[in-house]
Amino acid sequence: MKKLLLFLCITLILGSCSSVKKNQEALNTGNYDSVIQSSLKQLQRGKDKKRKQPYIPLLEDAYAKVVARDINTISYLEKDQNPANYEKIFRTYQQLKSRQERIRPILPLFIVNENRNAVFEMKSYDTQIISYKNKVSEYLYTTSKNALESAHNKMEYRKVYEDLNYLNKINPNYKDVNRLIEVAHFKGTDFVIVNMKNKTDVIIPRRLEEDMLNFSTYGLDDLWTVYHSKAQSRIKYDYSMEVAFREINISPERVRERELSREKVITDGWEYLLDENGEVVIDKEGNKVKVDKTKTVRCTYYEFQQFKAANVVGNVQYRNLRTKQLLDAFPLSSEYVFEHIYANHSGDRRALEDELVRFLGLQAVPFPSNEQMVYDSGEDLKNKLKGIITRYRFN
Repeated sequence: MKKLLLFLCITLILGSCSSVKKNQEALNTGNYDSVIQSSLKQLQRGKDKKRKQPYIPLLEDAYAKVVARDINTISYLEKDQNPANYEKIFRTYQQLKSRQERIRPILPLFIVNENRNAVFEMKSYDTQIISYKNKVSEYLYTTSKNALESAHNKMEYRKVYEDLNYLNKINPNYKDVNRLIEVAHFKGTDFVIVNMKNKTDVIIPRRLEEDMLNFSTYGLDDLWTVYHSKAQSRIKYDYSMEVAFREINISPERVRERELSREKVITDGWEYLLDENGEVVIDKEGNKVKVDKTKTVRCTYYEFQQFKAANVVGNVQYRNLRTKQLLDAFPLSSEYVFEHIYANHSGDRRALEDELVRFLGLQAVPFPSNEQMVYDSGEDLKNKLKGIITRYRFN
C-alpha cells in the first residue's frame, strides 16, 4: 500500500512538472492564451496548494504580455484609420474583457516565494466595445447593403447573408438588417422545381405521388436549396428535378404449395419398469421404478405460400433551367414483396417442429391490388429520393 501511494505521488509530481514545462514553452513562443487557459484550469482546483504555485507567475506573465500585445495591435489599427479594421479592433476589445473576466473569479493569487499577490491589471473596456460595435455595425451595414445591390451571383448573395447575420449577432435588430437578411437569403437560394413523370403503362397511385412530392416530410435541412412540387409565380427557378418512372413490373399472384411428412417419438405418460419375468422392478429404497412411456406419432403438413412482387424502376435527373444542360442523373428503384404463409395438417401435430406449428390455424388472405403493391413500394422510394436530395449539391 505504501509503495502504491509513493508511486501515485511521484506520478502526480512528474505530471505537474511536465505541465509547467509545456506552459513555459508556450509562453516563450508567444502562445499566451494557451498558457492562460491551462493555468486557469489548474488553479481553479485548489489554487492554494503548494504544487499549484508554479502556475501563478506563469499566468501573471502570460496575461501581462497578451494584454500588451492586444493594446499595441489596437493602437496600430487605429492609426491606420481603415474602416475595414473596425471589426478586428472590436473583437480585440471583446477579447481583452473576456480574458480578464475569466481570471477575476480566482483572485487574489498569492506567490509564496515572492511574498506578494500576483498583479493583474483590470480595466473597463465597455466604452470602447460599444463605440466600435457601432462603428462595425455601420460599416458592415453600408458595405453589405452596397454588396447586396451589386451582387451578380448566388455566392455573392450568400456572402452578404453571412455578413448581415454576423452584424445581427453583435447588434441585434440594427436598422432594417432583418429585412436585408431575408432578401440576401432569397436571392442566394437555389430554387428547384420538381416534376414527376410516369413513362410506364401502369397507373401511379395519386397517394404515392403526393407522398413523394411532399418535401415537408423529408426533414431537409439545407439553407440554400429549396424544392417545390408546385411552381410559385414570384420565383424564377434555377434547376429542375425530374422523377421519372420507367418500369413497373408486377408479378402474377402465386400460391406455392408443399407437403411434408413428419414422424417423432414422444413421451406419452409413464409406466412401471418390468423385469424379464414381468415383475415390477423395485429400487434400493423399496420404491417401484417408473419409466417414460413413449410412442411414435406421425403427421402430414400442408403449407401454402402466397406471393406477389412489385418492382419499380426509374431515375432522377437534374437540369440547369438557364442553360438547359443535364447536370446529373441517378437511378431510382424499389421492390416490394407480399408474402403470406398458412398451413393445415392431418395426423398428430406433436410430430411437427415449432417453426411449422406457428403457421397452423392461419388462413389465406386477399392479395393486395396492383395499385397497393406500387404504393407500398413508395416508402422505400421516398427514402432513396431523400438520400439523393440530401447528398446533391449544386455549388
